Amino acid sequence: MKTTLLSIAACVALTASLSAQIPNYSFENWATMTGYDNPDSWGTMNNTTTLAGVYTATKATPGSPGNSYLKLTSKTVAGFGVVNGVAVSGKIDSTTMLPVSGFAYNQTPMSFTGKWQHMIYGSSQGSLSATLTRWNTTTNMRETVATATQTLSGMAMSWANFTINFTYLQSNLPDTCIIVLKASGANPTANDYLWVDNLALSGTVTGIENQTTFLNSVVVFPNPSTESINLNLNLKNAQSVTIELTDINGKLIRSKNAGVLQGESIQTINVAGIAKGNYIVRIIGEQGTETKKIVIE
Repeated sequence: MKTTLLSIAACVALTASLSAQIPNYSFENWATMTGYDNPDSWGTMNNTTTLAGVYTATKATPGSPGNSYLKLTSKTVAGFGVVNGVAVSGKIDSTTMLPVSGFAYNQTPMSFTGKWQHMIYGSSQGSLSATLTRWNTTTNMRETVATATQTLSGMAMSWANFTINFTYLQSNLPDTCIIVLKASGANPTANDYLWVDNLALSGTVTGIENQTTFLNSVVVFPNPSTESINLNLNLKNAQSVTIELTDINGKLIRSKNAGVLQGESIQTINVAGIAKGNYIVRIIGEQGTETKKIVIE
């Protein structure tokens, strides 16, 4: 399958900010739950950690601008260890801390912007990401249209603006946006924090041109599979590659960091014990994403 990439310098035309299209983008609206507050339209781990009287997502004041902002803090929770401070613009799976759903969105923004403060106490930095997706009615699977992702570095001890440009993988309009905010990385340390406010999807990208994928070829076998799947990859140039297995709704089932690959290689993913059905394999490189549909029997 052909994918598409974006040359921002050649294809961008700025327009007014689309911030109002992110639900509760300035974190002014909060719902009062039993023992804690939770930002409207955002999923957090608070409903799980409330059993220990600990909350990783809290309301703080004053905002920048406005009355309040979202304060994410990784905290030690009895029975869980250190729980990452995570928020998702939609629903979150409290077991995997991965997004279940996002919000309806059909624009082509240039960048994901906002304000932040952040600090790390260990070595696993947090991150911010916005992913635009669409449901492909031909293949009956959800696919990525564009991504804007940045891992935190250093610290920001006062409010600072951030801008993360989108990389477009195809020219189709999205139907959904998912924003994920994390105070820590894969190995959270207590007290790592990320404060955010005034989020926006800004500018408009036009004239996205089709280009070839970063792969010369990809073959997935056996398909259908019962125990494992093999991916014969042939890359055009050396780059870091991650392989993900998701269900047709986009829920992550398996993930493998294949490291830096060059030329031809075979990568294997264990699928033993996974429920029978249709799944999606995503090969994610630095220059794009390729998807393949597989069946597990």
